[in-house]
Amino acid sequence: MATSPSKKINPSTRSSSLRVDGERIRTIKKILIANRGEIAVRIMRTCRDLGIETVAIYSEADRAALHVQVADEAHCIGPAPSVESYLIPEKIIDAAKKSGADAIHPGYGFLSEKSAFSKACADAGIIFLGPKPETIEAMGSKIGARKIAEAAKVPMVPGTKEPLKDAAEAKGIAKKIGYPVFLKAVSGGGGKGMRLVEKEADMEASLTRAASEAKKSFNDDRLYIEKAILNPRHVEVQIAFDQQGNGLHLFERECSLQRRHQKVIEEAPSPFISANTRKKMTEAAVRLAASVGYTGVGTLEFLVDKDENFYFLEMNTRLQVEHPVTELITGLDLVKLQIEIAEGKPFSLKQSDIIMRGHAVECRLYAEDPENNFFPSPGRIEWMTIPEGPGVRNDSGVYEGAMIPIYYDPLIAKLITWGENRRHAFQRMQRALREYEIGGFKNNIPFLRTLVENPDVLSGKMYTHFIDDHPELLKRRPVDLPKEIIFGVAAYDRTKRPVAAPVSGVATVGRETMSQWKAQGLRDTLGQRF
Repeated sequence: MATSPSKKINPSTRSSSLRVDGERIRTIKKILIANRGEIAVRIMRTCRDLGIETVAIYSEADRAALHVQVADEAHCIGPAPSVESYLIPEKIIDAAKKSGADAIHPGYGFLSEKSAFSKACADAGIIFLGPKPETIEAMGSKIGARKIAEAAKVPMVPGTKEPLKDAAEAKGIAKKIGYPVFLKAVSGGGGKGMRLVEKEADMEASLTRAASEAKKSFNDDRLYIEKAILNPRHVEVQIAFDQQGNGLHLFERECSLQRRHQKVIEEAPSPFISANTRKKMTEAAVRLAASVGYTGVGTLEFLVDKDENFYFLEMNTRLQVEHPVTELITGLDLVKLQIEIAEGKPFSLKQSDIIMRGHAVECRLYAEDPENNFFPSPGRIEWMTIPEGPGVRNDSGVYEGAMIPIYYDPLIAKLITWGENRRHAFQRMQRALREYEIGGFKNNIPFLRTLVENPDVLSGKMYTHFIDDHPELLKRRPVDLPKEIIFGVAAYDRTKRPVAAPVSGVATVGRETMSQWKAQGLRDTLGQRF
């Protein structure tokens, strides 16, 4: 459980160093996680496995959050808005110093890809569990990354390598490479500041909207232009480099099921690309990362057309949301790998040692309403039924009774399943989603159930606009949950409790009836929720 911020610093918790075979190894003893929610909890679990102490930070809205309770100690860093707490490097580094932490893990989002934060950690003598500031800076700019990819002879989508000057230039370039084209924010991500332009008449208005959104999201209104690949697939390669320059790839992930450029379901490996394309793509990813002296784990994202031609999209210099699917098919713990790299340990594995086994699928669970344009739906978790059983992993940052605040991303959990093959993995996901119930607010579980049972999805016929092109997927449909098992009680009206019938000896729940012994068993199990 979290302890008071006033806990005294034990100097012995500071990292120590030694040399192994001439290499400096620095043992990390305490890590501050500069994040919240499920990723903070997930990182803490690996730290606990390794005997490393953990420090949580939290805003006033997260005082009772799960990551605060799981950590060995916790420090409040400010008011609820992230711009006053989780996005202030000085507060985080101050908390690290007070706690005696010798390393900071940024998770993903927030400050994870801010070179200034990485540099501030280094200046404070704190290990940053990520690449060097100059690497983050180089790969953080979409245009800069395109130049690096070109120098590394990695295929790229035709487009500009410099920010657009005006609408006239944009029209000229678009005419040259051919419509449709994408306008993209130089400092963008997550689909922010991105617009599809299908004809010249739409260019000026699209430029204005894209620049405005980019300015609001990234404080940078610069845009560049890129040829739009029709119905592409989104495939990314996980890489890792130690401080000695040894590079590995951990195969690829398919992330084509997106809604408005936001990933919804990911899987590994891709069901689309051939072994030959996999070899070329992974080699290109390692080559590009090596060209910038990369250290740590990172992800190279590619667009793939119907003929398996692949084009570099961008690099994420951090741990990805979807990293669990890679962990399940390789048997590797990516957070552990990050820690060992930061300590200076050379890889004990060779590329030939990393074997792909089976298939994994991940669904992102959000507190949002699919029937209301996926509008965020904060609230209190009144009850939960979490799936279990073979091949099921649930990465969550919440608990029954927890509040989902309005201030942050509405991701509440990630459900991951593994199977001997793709069909097996999806069967387990279907089963797990049927069991998963969260009450108290709107969520996207019914939408996910529909998606993982869709025939085109099951046959691997996806592309990045698949969900947007199939509005019927958003139609809520009844789910036939078994009534005889405990998770099936979610199908009943939980606002009504069983009432004993004086003659027949049955209890009534909504329109359903059951025997008294079964009703009592449900009462004993669910308490006041039933």
